Amino acid sequence: MDVRLTSPTRSPGKIRWSVAGFFFISGFGFATWASRIPSLQHQLRLNEAELGAVLFALPMGLILTLPLTGALIGRFSSRTMMLVGAVLLNVILVVLGQVNQTWQLAVVLFCFGAARNQLSISVNAQSIGVQALYERSILTSFHGIWSIAGFAGAALGSLMISANILPAWHFVIVSVSLTALALVLFPNSIAEPATQSTARSGFVLPDRSLLKFGMMSFTSMAFEGILYDWSGIYFQKVVHAPRALIASGFVVFMIAMTLGRFSGDWLVNRFSKKTVLTFSGLFMTAGLLLAVLLPTVIGAGLGFILVGLGSSCVVPLVMSLASQSKLAGTGSVIAAVSTIAYFGFLIVPPVVGFIAESFNLRWSFGLMSLLGVMMVWLVSRLPNEPD
Repeated sequence: MDVRLTSPTRSPGKIRWSVAGFFFISGFGFATWASRIPSLQHQLRLNEAELGAVLFALPMGLILTLPLTGALIGRFSSRTMMLVGAVLLNVILVVLGQVNQTWQLAVVLFCFGAARNQLSISVNAQSIGVQALYERSILTSFHGIWSIAGFAGAALGSLMISANILPAWHFVIVSVSLTALALVLFPNSIAEPATQSTARSGFVLPDRSLLKFGMMSFTSMAFEGILYDWSGIYFQKVVHAPRALIASGFVVFMIAMTLGRFSGDWLVNRFSKKTVLTFSGLFMTAGLLLAVLLPTVIGAGLGFILVGLGSSCVVPLVMSLASQSKLAGTGSVIAAVSTIAYFGFLIVPPVVGFIAESFNLRWSFGLMSLLGVMMVWLVSRLPNEPD
């Protein structure tokens, strides 16, 4: 461990809060953009099909730049690229507010996805370095901060919309504030990347052991994607919820996920990562099955709560386990595992739609619940003491 990390001016607590601040920047910046999607749709006069096609540019930016992200972190360190990612994310957010043509929005969204990817991978690598300074688990709380930032960014977006403030001015205000915060936090981040000296730098394809971790993250991201895209439709078309309650399924899912992230470290410290991951898979499977078997507001709502709790801690815990690989540096390993994980978020929700079209949404949810069983099986193959 670098002795500088424990100096009087850079205590583990200061380092932890610095990295947590960058998680806040990531969550708040993304929620700021998401909160103004309807405004930009109206501004560019896009129908739903056109908007859906344009929005696909963002995840494409995430996935296609993962190899570059891993290489840059290996070359310049997670600390440097975390700051670069934060600044780029905010600069591009300003540009998003200036677009006036559809093709411009697509290009800028691709760049926005790339910058978000750079920040996300770097800050996760930093968080694993911070974890090395503590004997108890602290990882999942970082992702809890991201969720809180998302709620805060969405709330500010609602206020901006109510005040009739244009996205351009909204984005400038947020970008300047978040950039200033990044510059203030940066000096207390980890000076050296948490890598092994024998590890290769740059992007690496997942080997057999990393593939196992990638599939665990794939499962969690798949469940998240399903509820992000389909929870409202499920409450509308299957549950037949009153109009005022259609969004309640998504709301309770997000609240449960946030609470799960803040309680995850306590659970890991009391039990183990393997135990928490096992119950995560069980909760996700049970949650979708409950929504299928009891398609009422209360039944489906409880099911979505279970999915939120189950998916809340998987990614940070899996990244922590994967980073112990000697194949490459921490940032490169996270990028490689994330490649598989992101496909769960992108591919599974459309598959839900295809199955629902051929059968119905309840059948689709029931089949997708089996992904949680796959995760439980993968976790069972981990050593009894993964820490």
